Amino acid sequence: MASIWNHRISISLFGEAEGPAIGVVLDNIPPGEYVNIEELAKFMTRRTRSLFLPDDPNHQREQLDFPQVLSGLINDRTTGSPLCAFLNNPRGMQQVDLMQLSRVARPGCADYTGAMRYRGFADMRGGGHLSERMTIPLCFAGAVCQQMLERRGIYVGAVITSVHNIKDKPLSSTKITKEDILRIRSRRFPTNDPEKGRKMLADIQNAMAGGETLGGTISCYAVNVPAGIGSPIFEGLENSIAQLIFGIPGVRGLEFGAGFNTAKMTGSQCNDEFYVDEHGHVLTKTNHHGGILGGISSGMPISLSLAIKPAAMISKPQTGVDYSSLSNEVIQSAEISHPCMVPDAVPSVEAAVCIALVSHLLDYPNFI
Repeated sequence: MASIWNHRISISLFGEAEGPAIGVVLDNIPPGEYVNIEELAKFMTRRTRSLFLPDDPNHQREQLDFPQVLSGLINDRTTGSPLCAFLNNPRGMQQVDLMQLSRVARPGCADYTGAMRYRGFADMRGGGHLSERMTIPLCFAGAVCQQMLERRGIYVGAVITSVHNIKDKPLSSTKITKEDILRIRSRRFPTNDPEKGRKMLADIQNAMAGGETLGGTISCYAVNVPAGIGSPIFEGLENSIAQLIFGIPGVRGLEFGAGFNTAKMTGSQCNDEFYVDEHGHVLTKTNHHGGILGGISSGMPISLSLAIKPAAMISKPQTGVDYSSLSNEVIQSAEISHPCMVPDAVPSVEAAVCIALVSHLLDYPNFI
C-alpha cells in the first residue's frame, strides 16, 4: 500500500483500523533533536479525545494507549536512526459487525474501491488501512516536527472556519501571530470566535440526533517561515503540503491563499505588492498568494484552507452492495459515533503542514 511519504524525511504508516496496533516510522530526522514527551502527549490528546461521545468506556472508540517508542529516541533526544512508535488499539469496542460490513460497499466509504484495488485481501474492518484512524500515527510524526519548528521560532496552527452552514470570522493572513495560534490551539473546539464554536457544536449535536453527519472547512497558518523554502515545478512547497493533506481521509478540496477566489480577480486585485517595513523586512501588503510564490516561501504567513466531507456512517438506512454476491443490501448503523470529522482533522492538518515544512527546511542554511 502507498503508505510511505519520502521527501528529505520519510514517514511510513502501518497497521489497520481494527488491527492490534497502528504506528509510524520516521527516518532522516536529525540526531540530537529534543522531544518533549508532555507536549507530544498534548498534541496526541487533541486527536484522540472524543467531543461527541458520552464518558462510557464502550464509546471511547479513539482512546488508544500513548505511543510506545521502539527506536530512535534515547533520553528524549533523537538518535538519528529511524524513530518508530506504535499504539495499541482498544479491545472489544466494535459497535457494528465489522466482519459483516467488510464485504459490503457502504455509501461514501472506500470499501468497494479498497476491495478492488487489493483483490479482496485487504483488512477492511472499520476502513482498514484506509481509515481516518491512520491519522493518529501521522499526528505523532507531526508532533515531533512541530517541536523542531517551534524551537526555531516557526509556529503552525489550524482553526475550524465552518461547520455545515455556520461560518466563523477568518484570521488575517497578513497579521496572524504566534500568540493567535497558541490561543486557538488551547481551545477544546478550536474556532476564532468561541461563540461560533458553540453554535457549530450545537449544530453537530442536532445533526447527530437526527441520524446525520456534518462536514466543514479548516484553515491552517504557518508564521515566521523564512523566504526561500521550496523549489519550483514538482518540488514546490504547495506540492508537499498537498500530498500530505490529501493523505487525511475526508479531505475533498484544498486551496492556498485566496485560492479559487483569485479566478474572480483582475491582475491588479490579485497581485500582492511588496514593500520594506521599518525593520528592513521585505513583506507584501496583502497575501493572496498564501505565502508561497513559484513553489517557494515568500516570508509571509503561509495560509491554506481545506474542505472536509461529512462522515459516511449515518444512522439512516442507505443502500449498499454486497460485492461477494453482487446483491443489494440495506445498511443502517445503530448509532453515530463520529458525527463530524472536522475537529479530529485540525491536529492532522497541523501535522501534515509541520512535516512538509521540516522536510523542506532541512535544505535551508543553519536549520540543523
